[in-house]
Amino acid sequence: MDTQSSSLHEERLDRVAGLIRTSGARSILDLGCGSGSLLRRLMREARYEQVVGVEQSGLSLRQAREMLAEVASGDTRVSLLQGSYMDASLPLSGFDAAAMVETIEHVDPGRLSEVQRAVFGTYRPGWVVMTTPNAEYNPLFDLRPGEFRDPDHKFEWPRHKFRHWCATVAKQSGYQVRFSGIGEEDPELGPPTQVAVFNRF
Repeated sequence: MDTQSSSLHEERLDRVAGLIRTSGARSILDLGCGSGSLLRRLMREARYEQVVGVEQSGLSLRQAREMLAEVASGDTRVSLLQGSYMDASLPLSGFDAAAMVETIEHVDPGRLSEVQRAVFGTYRPGWVVMTTPNAEYNPLFDLRPGEFRDPDHKFEWPRHKFRHWCATVAKQSGYQVRFSGIGEEDPELGPPTQVAVFNRF
């Protein structure tokens, strides 16, 4: 079931692209780039010198490749890499910024330590933006208790759990983190999308 409206999806991508823009980054990783929706936005910006999309799904990567062939044909600033961003052996160190848009909820909770080790321990971008669903908001999508927004999601966290995990990662990895939301905010349940922005010391 696709409970996330296209307008929320577009708002999320626009917000992340805007946050990256204001970060001052010149080199960017899109970790879990999917079919390339964020990459499309990033390639509109002449200020970016290197953009790398990382995606495990071959199908999604092919869609991203086809999209880039249409909108950024011949642009040597952008490249795609097939693999898991949990693989700390990938050549992804030295980037100014990284985006992780609606991707950690696809990771088995038992493997989140691998995300921390690879992204925050090995790649260590100077700045990271991460988004994930806010589970508290799910009843407003008419979801039953325990039902996820996407069948491939391994978890969906309430705000306190997401903030605790991010704060722990930040403290252990030498980052500061701040939180916000995307989408129309409910007074009690919060926004549909949670956002964490990490800055390395």
